[in-house]
Formats: sequence, structure tokens, C-alpha cells
Amino acid sequence: MPNLTAWLRRKQIVPVEPLVPAVTCPMQTAYLTGKTPAQSGIVGNGWYDRSLAEVQFWKQSNHLVTGEKLWEKVRRDYPDFTTAKVFWWYNMYSTAEFSITPRPIYRADGGKIFDVYTHPADLRESIKADLGDFPFPQFWGPMAGIESTRWIGRSAMWIEENHWPNLSLVYLPHLDYDFQRFGPDGPEATRALQELDALLGEMIEFYKSRAVKVLVVSEYGITPVDHAVHLNRVFREHGWIAWRDEVGTEVLDPGASKVFAVADHQVAHLYLNDKSLHAEVKAVVEAVPGVGHVIDGMWRSLTSLDHPRAGDLIAVADQRSWFTYYWWLDDAKAPDYARTVDIHRKPGYDPVELFLDPAMTHPKRELGVRLLKKKLGLRGLFDVIPLDASLVRGSHGRVPEDLDDWPVLAGDFPQLEGMPKISAVQVHHELLGAIRRGIAKGSAPQD
Repeated sequence: MPNLTAWLRRKQIVPVEPLVPAVTCPMQTAYLTGKTPAQSGIVGNGWYDRSLAEVQFWKQSNHLVTGEKLWEKVRRDYPDFTTAKVFWWYNMYSTAEFSITPRPIYRADGGKIFDVYTHPADLRESIKADLGDFPFPQFWGPMAGIESTRWIGRSAMWIEENHWPNLSLVYLPHLDYDFQRFGPDGPEATRALQELDALLGEMIEFYKSRAVKVLVVSEYGITPVDHAVHLNRVFREHGWIAWRDEVGTEVLDPGASKVFAVADHQVAHLYLNDKSLHAEVKAVVEAVPGVGHVIDGMWRSLTSLDHPRAGDLIAVADQRSWFTYYWWLDDAKAPDYARTVDIHRKPGYDPVELFLDPAMTHPKRELGVRLLKKKLGLRGLFDVIPLDASLVRGSHGRVPEDLDDWPVLAGDFPQLEGMPKISAVQVHHELLGAIRRGIAKGSAPQD
């Protein structure tokens, strides 16, 4: 990554000790609020809502987050301070002056139109008029690639040119894709790094030309995996999982289940509707190959996961394993959404959505037929996702043993010179200090 490396030569870089779970929503929330999952309520990318008896993933309302945000603290002393929040999570209904986030339009006839949500609302059409539509299929799914990240970066620069925010928070997700598909050590990962570096070079030069200070922070490091753990299938074998037969498929019924797992990369929240099974469930899970340890009791507090949204037990995978959400034993009985990209309906994270089903003999032709049917207004499943969890080669969520696999904070942080590490919560305070120093010098830095 020559562009990033050249920029780093004049900066400080320090490893960031990840939270558990080291996944997008808890880590981004810690950076923006300075709070742990137990304090902010963001215990994962999704969780089980006990009152609704539903698993909910990738919700976007900022009202889910407890805690004052980075820009809100600055605004106490500088009321005119403005912020652009570009694809950082929990983007909807925040107090940022400008925001843009992925948000399809769901029609009453069951159709879905790819789009973005912005604040102010008219920002959407202005950006699209200049940059074109957000390439949603390249943001997630088998076609995920650099085009979506490039659009995000250029939308941030567009907002800077047109609105001059004091702080821009820009999320560039490109390294998630091939690092999870193929692992972090192969040629695909190298290509992804090079693709992202080209965009970073463009953005760094752009902000430099406008006298805007750049800071770089990552949320996690993706490490190699080669073993998928199916906790819900283990629970099913013990008679703890409940499901309904719906049109010949088996659909999980979490409210009727005695025990079930909400899988989130290398961490799984285990919810017990039957609390009498607590000790037995813990013993069963600890004996499952691929489980590193189970967080329980006082450890739930020590790992900052003591929150009502968190599981009664939290399973953490070993370094070569990750958790699936699968509960069916026969793929013919899998729910219809299992073979589609459906991040909201699935009761757990599914990285297999990054792959096309290898059983497709003519994938381009078969995709074309499905797209044509969609354009003609015909309804049908975009069922192109395999059910083979062994395809996944990279994951995250646990705290890696090697500091080289931790996320990093980089920028003008002379006070961090020589520091072996900082906590995820401390990142918030370092960002806040950098912003205030920038204001004092007459130019508020952007992240």
C-alpha cells in the first residue's frame, strides 16, 4: 500500500485492543461514544429483542446507541461545529448535519429497489446526480468489490466540496470482502489492499489540498479460519431449538426455543428462554470443537458485555473457527432466504453471502435470467448463495493473539509515540483531542 505507507512515515501508528465482539457496530460505537458495549447497548451487529421475540440485525437507527457522540461533545464548546457521517453505522436520525448510508426502498409488492438514505433528504438526489447511483450490489454479496467503496469515498469528497463540514467520518469497507472470501494472506487480499490504497491516495491528496487533517482508524483485523461451528445444530440435537414448517422449509422460532445462538462472526450470543438449562448449555458449548471459551457470570461484566441485549452466555470461537447461524440438518429444508442475500431476515451473520453457488453451471447466464425477470416486474428468489460454510476463509470478532492482527489508529498523535497499545474506548478520547487541537490551530481535522 504505497500511498498509505508514504503517509504513515510522518505519523504515529498504535495498535488498538479490540472489544469483544470485535465487529463493526460495537467498535464503531466505542470510537464515537467512548463507551463499552455494556454502556452503549451495542453488543453486536445484531441481537435478540426479548420483548419482540425476534432477532434483529443491521438496524440503523442512532436511537439504539446510548451515549453522547464525538461531534456532540465538541459542539458543547463550538456550537457551529458540523459533521458529515458517511456510511458509519447507526447513521439514521443522528445529530450529524450530513449523513449518507445504504438503505433499499422496500415496495409493498415485495420488490426491493437499491438506494441510499441521506440527511438532509435532498442530499440524496444531489449526490446521485453527480456520482450516479450507489452501486449497491458491489457493497455486499457475491459481487462485492471496490466500486462501492470508491463511490463512498467520492461521496465524502463531494460533501466536503459542497458543504465544508468540520468533521467527516468515512467508512471504507472494501477489505471485508476478499479477506473473508479467501483469507488475509492470499493474492486476492493483496489485490484488495492495492485497490483500496489507490482510493486512499486520492482521498489523502484531496483533503491535503484543502488543508484538512486526515486520521485513519480500523475496527478489527481479519484472521484466517478453516472451521465453521454450527451451534444451533448442536442445540437442535439436544431438543432445545424450536422451528416451524413453512411451505416445506424449517424456519427458526426463537421465542419458542429453549436455547438458541445468534451468530456474529467469531462470537455467538446464546439466549436461554429456559434458564434452568444454564449450566448444561455452558458445558455442552464448551465441549464443541472450535469453541475457544464461554463468557459467563463475572466474566460477562469484565468483558463489558453485561447488558440486557447480550446473550445469557457468550461463546467465543478459537482462532481458526467462526460461527454459522444454521439450524437445519437437511439443506432441502433450509428456509428460502438462506440461499439469498438477506442480511435482515437471517437470525445471524452470514459471510457465505459473499459467494455464488458453485453448483451453478452457467452463473452469468443464470444471474442474467434472474435480473431480467426482476426488470420485467416478475417476482422470484435471487437464490444464488451456497449453503457451504467451508468456503469462508477469513473472520474476526475475537481478540487475536498477535498484535499485528489488531486494528490500528494512525495520524498526528505525538502523545502516543512508543505506546504498545491503546483500548478501543481510548480511541474516542484521542479523536476528540485531535479535533480540539485542530480547532485551536484554526483548522478542524477530519477523520
